[in-house]
Amino acid sequence: MQSSLEQDIILTAESFTKNFSDKGNFDFSVDSLRNVDDILEELGGFELDDNILDSVSSMAGCYIFEVARRNYGGKYYWLQEREQPVLVTGEPEFSISIMAFEKVRSRIQNGKEDEIPYYFDGYIQAIEKGKETGYCATIV
Repeated sequence: MQSSLEQDIILTAESFTKNFSDKGNFDFSVDSLRNVDDILEELGGFELDDNILDSVSSMAGCYIFEVARRNYGGKYYWLQEREQPVLVTGEPEFSISIMAFEKVRSRIQNGKEDEIPYYFDGYIQAIEKGKETGYCATIV
């Protein structure tokens, strides 16, 4: 049975795929994150207020979370102190966590240095290391 947090993230990710279908194929594949990054690059050229930045961060972040969960598994938790979800993959053998909302916000504000495909590659590498060694990390 899905938690309400997981249901909310899935619904938001699916809304993202519909809302941005004219910007690429959002099929929850790792390759589709390049299209997400392109959208965020474009948004970086605009002056966005905090409400819009929060909205975009949560929509694109939910899509990134679902790419991760659908391809690598994991469970969502709510981080009250950060007021956002985290996806934890690999428990109990290892633990790799990502916080996609913060990464999306950073990508919009900082540009290419916070590129989403590069970030996600770090997540994949951490999972591979975790499977081999029991490694635990948070990818930021």
